[in-house]
Amino acid sequence: MPIEFTHVPGKPANGSFFYDFAETATKLSLIEDAGFRKLVVDDPAGLLTNMDIAAQTLDRTASLEVALTHWAGVIEPTVAARQLAALDAKSGGRLSLRMLSEPLEDSDAEARPVGHSVVWQRIDEYLVLLKRLWSNDKPFDHEGAFYSVRGGYVPRKGPHGADLTIRLGGQSGTALKVAGRHADIFELAAGSPDEVAQLMQRVRSAAAEHGRAGKLRFALPARIRPEGWSGASDHKAVEVAGPPARLALSLLPYAALGIEEYMIGGIDRSSEIARIGRETVTLIANSLARREADTPPPETFASRSFTEAQLR
Repeated sequence: MPIEFTHVPGKPANGSFFYDFAETATKLSLIEDAGFRKLVVDDPAGLLTNMDIAAQTLDRTASLEVALTHWAGVIEPTVAARQLAALDAKSGGRLSLRMLSEPLEDSDAEARPVGHSVVWQRIDEYLVLLKRLWSNDKPFDHEGAFYSVRGGYVPRKGPHGADLTIRLGGQSGTALKVAGRHADIFELAAGSPDEVAQLMQRVRSAAAEHGRAGKLRFALPARIRPEGWSGASDHKAVEVAGPPARLALSLLPYAALGIEEYMIGGIDRSSEIARIGRETVTLIANSLARREADTPPPETFASRSFTEAQLR
């Protein structure tokens, strides 16, 4: 499967990549034309602003998918389910839900639970309710540890229904347990190829407990830095710098692990978006295509081994 590229907007001086949406519309067009398949919407203003930005982004693009950053505890599941189903319908199926473990801003943290395990238990219950609301054909009641629902029902389902793509991350056993149950795309943590491979195996093992090991896809965050960068490290993304060929060589080893998506950050100016798309994205995509074309299918090796065994 071809590698997909997702643009992750940064946090510029004014606080938002989407501060001036007229300017943003130009950038969105560049992002789409540059070969990026998805855009992460993760604005400092919070969840409700994210939903508005996602709607505007979907309106102004033809094929760009939106990974909408979301978290439990801000709005009730029944309200969220209706809004997300409407947004999914409006998008024509170009929406995915990116769940964070907790809000970025205190204004969105009114009901933040205390304790790491409790945070993830609430996310688990929240996602169970969303999926049930997106699939049920009659109202239902629910009484759980975090949510109470009476007559829960969403009359207008989105095109994905309960199969709306869910994105999760994390490294703790608790986080991986929830991701194994719900995640369609797992956002990996930064690390060496060996460290990333170990995390992927842990995630697959967690998903296997729910019969979902083969349904997971993996996304790797990568931040492109200017040559000679000496600032603080991100720690959340693999950091690469240099000309396009060096950037590609730095990222290609991760593709061999089975990663199917690069989440590219650090390029917010129009000139950077166009250059990275024209050079680095194209170079990586072409390199992977050539590698795949040069790799014989598994049956080729089986046939060759069998013939060699016969000749001995």
